[in-house]
Amino acid sequence: MLILITYDVNTETAAGRTRLRKVAKQCVNYGTRVQNSVFECILDNTQLIKLKAILTDIIDEQTDSLRFYNLGNKHTTKVEHVGVSKGIKVEEPLIF
Repeated sequence: MLILITYDVNTETAAGRTRLRKVAKQCVNYGTRVQNSVFECILDNTQLIKLKAILTDIIDEQTDSLRFYNLGNKHTTKVEHVGVSKGIKVEEPLIF
């Protein structure tokens, strides 16, 4: 299923900047960055539960926020892109 993850991490302190890097690193491990704090991830339920736990452990719930949007398995009809480069399709293999 396609999960859209967005986050807002308070970066006014060094600790906040560290949390921001950690959140981004974990999201990169599971999906594709489509904007600065937005990732598209193809995950099964187990992976989603694991990633939520990892990210929740990283953030400070008093100053930061996470959002998970479940677009399901039929996400191609739910996503429309306008503007610069569509990037890559997260559900297809990458060949370098």
